[in-house]
Amino acid sequence: MEEKSWLFTIGGLTFDGTVVSMTILTCLIVFGLVYFCTRNLKLKPTGKQNVMEALVDFVRGIVGDNVEKNEVKEYHLLAFTFFMFVLVSNTLGLITKVTLFPSDISLWKSPTADPTVTLTLAFIAIILANYYGVKKQGVKGYFVNSYMKPVGFLLPIKLIEEFTNVLTLGLRLYGNIFAGEVLLSLIAGLGSSSPTKFILALPLEVIWQAFSLFIGGIQAFIFATLLMVYISHKVEVEEV
Repeated sequence: MEEKSWLFTIGGLTFDGTVVSMTILTCLIVFGLVYFCTRNLKLKPTGKQNVMEALVDFVRGIVGDNVEKNEVKEYHLLAFTFFMFVLVSNTLGLITKVTLFPSDISLWKSPTADPTVTLTLAFIAIILANYYGVKKQGVKGYFVNSYMKPVGFLLPIKLIEEFTNVLTLGLRLYGNIFAGEVLLSLIAGLGSSSPTKFILALPLEVIWQAFSLFIGGIQAFIFATLLMVYISHKVEVEEV
């Protein structure tokens, strides 16, 4: 039976309750992790502080590779927020699966396994990139640098590029996470069909979960990197 989401209606608008609840849960987990790991900070970090500082330094490296060194602080928190949200979102669906029977309504999945979430994240990323471009160069300077260089007749292509950036950034993330969850579900279904198949499916499930964790981390890294690439293209003046 096809998997369904929990839906609810407010003011005539229908919302995907599964995606909404999992997105809220992701935000709470990210906030909780950061809060937990940054309490009682010490000059010489240990344990949980080491983990958080490693993540912070890792994202700082992503930002530093794409913008000028004196601007890293301005974009670091933004990149870290996106990285942590995508990383946790990618991981949630690998932990467990909660489904109501016999309606087959799914109550637990990765938010990034839904195209609405990934395309929204991509749209926000592109909007922010353009915002920072306007903020740094002014409206005229931003427009000229982003759309009129190296030659003005490329304007239509560059406008289309903004749209395709949203699609490629969002659908790349969605495709990888959704495919991983589908395969995990298929392996679980295989294991539940008979005791013999369960023995075969168990190691496959463990191996694929480990691989999916790796893919989820890579996709969070790619998303944060592309976010900074787009921002750097908007804030850095292109020389002709």
